[in-house]
Amino acid sequence: MLKIDMLPLGPLQTNAYILRGEDESKAIIIDPGMKPGPLLRRIENLEIEAILLTHAHFDHIGGVDEIRKLKGCPVYVHSLESDWLTTPKLNGSLMWPEVSAPIATDPAEFDLADGQKLSLIGHEFTVYHTPGHSPGSVSFLCGNDLFSGDVLFRLSVGRTDLPGGREAELYNSIHGKLFTLPDEIKVYPGHGPKTTIGFERANNPYIS
Repeated sequence: MLKIDMLPLGPLQTNAYILRGEDESKAIIIDPGMKPGPLLRRIENLEIEAILLTHAHFDHIGGVDEIRKLKGCPVYVHSLESDWLTTPKLNGSLMWPEVSAPIATDPAEFDLADGQKLSLIGHEFTVYHTPGHSPGSVSFLCGNDLFSGDVLFRLSVGRTDLPGGREAELYNSIHGKLFTLPDEIKVYPGHGPKTTIGFERANNPYIS
């Protein structure tokens, strides 16, 4: 069973997740966002096996290099966004100078691909390529827990008006991949509270 801690970080309140298995001294992080001070304090005594990125928008990657250098852990991102980490224009950090300074990190150590299986912290994570919000958006499924990034939210969906966003792809990702999962799957999004697949299938006003 996963132990999941959620920390909303930065001006956009991006959800960073700390996941631990049975060995509570080891963890992985999903989406270490901007102003990661609270996250750094929380992981001070943990061994971090990996940083997984649902996508490489600036508000999800702000803490990447600080944590990677502190903990010596690898970073995983979908290959379509590998150059977003190193390029502020691509990751969006140049678009809102009032929100963020330009963000550039070192390249990721590993690419992610649809259907890939990752063995981390004693658990298996399945990668779903779920584009639409961004070309390389992915979701991670571990048991009954789904980390959906900015694809699916409680009673909402990800925006598609940013560079590389495509509305048709977003809805294909939700209907063709996420909504093939059972109702009881818990959804941990990139912003806002958690939900379930069944609740969103029945109640999300953006999904017909």
